[in-house]
Amino acid sequence: MASTTAPERYTIVSADGHAGGDIQDYRSYLASRWHDDFDAWADAYVNPFADLLLPWAYRNWDNARRLEETESNGIVAEVLFPNTVPPFFEEGNLVALPPSPEDYERRWAGVQAHNRWLADFCAAAPGRRAGIVQVFANDMDDAVAEVRWAKETFDAPFGGILLPSIPPNSHLPPLWEDHYEPLWQVCAELDVPVNIHGGSALPDYGEHEAARSMMLIEIPWFSHRSVWHLIFSGVLERHPTLRFAVTEQGVAWLPRGLETLDWFYGRMTLADAAEANFFGAAAAKMTMKPSEYFARNFWIGASFLRPSEAPLCRDLGIGHVMWGADYPHTEGSYPYTTEALRVAFADYAEPDVRTMVESTAAAFYGFDLDALRPIGDRIGPLVSDVARPLPQGEWPKTTCNAFDPTQMLRAW
Repeated sequence: MASTTAPERYTIVSADGHAGGDIQDYRSYLASRWHDDFDAWADAYVNPFADLLLPWAYRNWDNARRLEETESNGIVAEVLFPNTVPPFFEEGNLVALPPSPEDYERRWAGVQAHNRWLADFCAAAPGRRAGIVQVFANDMDDAVAEVRWAKETFDAPFGGILLPSIPPNSHLPPLWEDHYEPLWQVCAELDVPVNIHGGSALPDYGEHEAARSMMLIEIPWFSHRSVWHLIFSGVLERHPTLRFAVTEQGVAWLPRGLETLDWFYGRMTLADAAEANFFGAAAAKMTMKPSEYFARNFWIGASFLRPSEAPLCRDLGIGHVMWGADYPHTEGSYPYTTEALRVAFADYAEPDVRTMVESTAAAFYGFDLDALRPIGDRIGPLVSDVARPLPQGEWPKTTCNAFDPTQMLRAW
């Protein structure tokens, strides 16, 4: 008779990892007509990201060494967002402005090169990487074709797409306009997840030292706003099966944020209220409160939960939280994943921890958890270790937010 005893280790599926090719890795993924332009661009390029100039930049693209390091840290599988700089960009597409009409063709070729590199990188570790492909909103025909290509190309697991970045006052339509309907339709038809990662939809702040500070402070808000754009525009009313992951944006904003959205909705639908008369046309077409749409259509990629945030997972719904290690970023949990899990989840029951670090992300992105379990049983953090609280005096000296003593739980 097969044993029914629960495994002694967790099989960690990190819902937030980052990867990308080294600059020259992308050349072979470009059509030959772009090679001369690529060579000129690569020769002149100066990388602005300090972490890509450090000795451990290889973690983004070295398959064997990445597997060795993530396994040593107890990570069995990863969802992969972009990190490096694709051809013809000045910075990574995660935070880049949308391409201008004049620059679209080159930048589209660069993003497609990354997507194809990513397909091969995921294939090098079968079943253990869910790659997230990138599309632009400039040309919906191109975007839809890329979604269909990705769905056919990536074997399960598949991370879906990164929501195109649409900053305020962009030359592209805002997310609430009908321009995006073909994208919503194809993602709903093919059950492709849509990912909203922190850093997207940023405006151009310039390089003033104060502007750079404002950018850091406001990064989460510009990512958050896509949530209410999607809800109040009726996208989720028209496509009730669409699935969105809101990743690396924290969770502390959600309890009060959803309460505020519900308040606005209530005012917009209150008979004779000024808010209903002047601002309520979109809300009148909604059949649920914003918090109800969020509960149905959104999941949370909870990277490096701060100590003050971990207890909120119960309120947000254990089944909608997907823990992420954020490897290889310096603010991620490497090489202290077990310690990060202890700080976040020591007072959670084992089944709840499994939901947040294993099963929800596996189901959302299509990982075969049964196939991954033997690896988890070999390398994963011990259940008994995660259940032991980690005294603050023993927290690792690291830049990971999971160990930020200023973020201890406070009363609301």
